[in-house]
Amino acid sequence: MTTFQVWISPSRSFINLAMRIFGLASGTLLFSACSAFPERISEPTPTPPISISTEASSQESDSLLPTPTKIPPVRFTIPTPGAEPVSDWRPPLYPIPWAISPEDHFYFVRPIAANEINWPLQSYRYGGVFFNNVVHTGIDIPTEKGTPIIAAGPGTVVWADWGFFSGWAENKDDPYGQAVAIEHDFGYEGQKLYTVYAHMSQIDVVKGQWVDVGEEIGLVGETGHTTGPHLHFEVRMGRNDFFDTFNPELWIAPPQGWGVLVGNLFADDGSPIRHYQLRVRSFESDRIRRIRSYGPKIVNGDPYYQENVVMSDLPAGWYQLELEYEGEEFRHRIEIFPGQVSYFNFEGLEGFDGELPEKEGMEFWTPTPEDN
Repeated sequence: MTTFQVWISPSRSFINLAMRIFGLASGTLLFSACSAFPERISEPTPTPPISISTEASSQESDSLLPTPTKIPPVRFTIPTPGAEPVSDWRPPLYPIPWAISPEDHFYFVRPIAANEINWPLQSYRYGGVFFNNVVHTGIDIPTEKGTPIIAAGPGTVVWADWGFFSGWAENKDDPYGQAVAIEHDFGYEGQKLYTVYAHMSQIDVVKGQWVDVGEEIGLVGETGHTTGPHLHFEVRMGRNDFFDTFNPELWIAPPQGWGVLVGNLFADDGSPIRHYQLRVRSFESDRIRRIRSYGPKIVNGDPYYQENVVMSDLPAGWYQLELEYEGEEFRHRIEIFPGQVSYFNFEGLEGFDGELPEKEGMEFWTPTPEDN
């Protein structure tokens, strides 16, 4: 067993929720995805944007909205991860909010329960470019039509209808189809947080209704611009706007014993390398996962990591990052720690390093193998 110091930010019903359900996801993975969005019909946001200064002091921010506040660390005993499962089964999620490292923010559960397939479709990640150069502003969770969708966190429903993208509820041709948006009871760094659930076949909530984390809000469908049944899920910060999305894989809790890979790919001149393939090879299973970097149009990097690569749901252990740049093959060994982010940089011909982003006045703790 491995014990870590865990920073927990209390929120109304968060601590009481621990995803206690184990699941065995079976069947064929449905390769479905969002299709191209039309040009915006009217206003760029379905609800008025929230105007909140990010320069306010922490005390002022707390007075604006209930942002999670750090308290003395609570000790959690984290299960020692076993071998990566061959099947589609995933361990239960960590209880939310979950943050071993001070800059992490796993505040949300998966919007699909653990007894169903509830992880992102690898081929349609956040920031990918699909369908006539349309940038993907969320993640797609492939599952059968009629699968229950649950609220990822407690909050108030601010949209529950057609027309979410256009802001016109009668628009049955809206790319999001039937959709729900929730303004959450908590924020981050003085800014509000929203989650969006799209392509639904049925909506079970109404605008203005308060919902608890894990409460059913509707059913998976294939309404809107989509190639098949799935749930499109977004996390927005600051404003409930199409241009204020952030990578959901940095906000939803990982399975117990698993972690998240986060990084930046830069060229020699310091500019981000966009839509570049990175291979992630497990030393234990020799399985290779592939992911492409994203940005900068429409999508946004995390306030701290400012990343352009994220891969969640990696069983804890050692991995090799592999990337071809300017005709050379670069490799980097990195350890994924349970329940937290592992960070890397790639800087052109200088190759990889593991230095964390600098933040004035903050000491960032990262465990080493000797800590385990």
